[in-house]
Amino acid sequence: MFGTYLDRVRSAAPLIHNMTNYVTANDVANLLLACGASPIMAEDENEAEEVTSICAGLNLNIGTLSRQKLRAMLLAGKEARRLGHPVLLDPVGVGVSRFRMEAAAQIVQEIRPDVIRGNGSEIRMLAAAGSAPARGVDADLADAVTEDQLAEAALRVKQQAEHMGCILAVTGRVDLITDGRTCYCISNGRPEMSRITGTGCQLSGLTTAFLAANPGQKLEAAAAAAAVMGLAGEIGWSRMQDGDGNAAYRNRIIDAVYHMDGKWLDEGEKVTVL
Repeated sequence: MFGTYLDRVRSAAPLIHNMTNYVTANDVANLLLACGASPIMAEDENEAEEVTSICAGLNLNIGTLSRQKLRAMLLAGKEARRLGHPVLLDPVGVGVSRFRMEAAAQIVQEIRPDVIRGNGSEIRMLAAAGSAPARGVDADLADAVTEDQLAEAALRVKQQAEHMGCILAVTGRVDLITDGRTCYCISNGRPEMSRITGTGCQLSGLTTAFLAANPGQKLEAAAAAAAVMGLAGEIGWSRMQDGDGNAAYRNRIIDAVYHMDGKWLDEGEKVTVL
């Protein structure tokens, strides 16, 4: 189903501007290179617009936010919108502080991102504009999606997407990607992926590359990126050896993306459409 979307990324080799957090910037860059895209990072307001103008997509991540960085994000986002380039928002830990909540809400209001990608707790917080406390940057257990309540969760996320007017990519045990009408449920992945800092940030960069390389098919592109990341997690885990830990697992995931092609993805993806 999604193999051609990966092949288009490798063919187009889009340059992606990542205004991401310093904890995971290197991993985001390496994963983008692994999928065939090219990363660039620029977060000073003196160059944010200019760098965005030469890129095919913009990835905004509020994981390590500052007022200066927020100003640069808004400048870059408005330039991307002017040029018709896709914009993704990753509202990392959006509920842990008023500043993050207000910044994310401002980005949503002023930039209107094409896709918002986060865990269930982050999406719930952002959709409800901070009506409940958050638990750090990790998803709360109450927001976990399981197979036995998939239809209920998909309906909830569809309603959130319709309310926010964009595609939502809610990632967890099962990833839910919806535009408010169709919901792709991706069951690929491993629970051990949560033990690596940055798999969500990597997926945000990957999704932005898929959006840039597959214009006019934003929903399917976002779902394809989630399938790639989840399948890479499965493949990477299958190659773990005695003595390996989360650092080795991180590298094996990146290597799995590097070697993946469209045929491999088609054969390994686990997709339900609701």
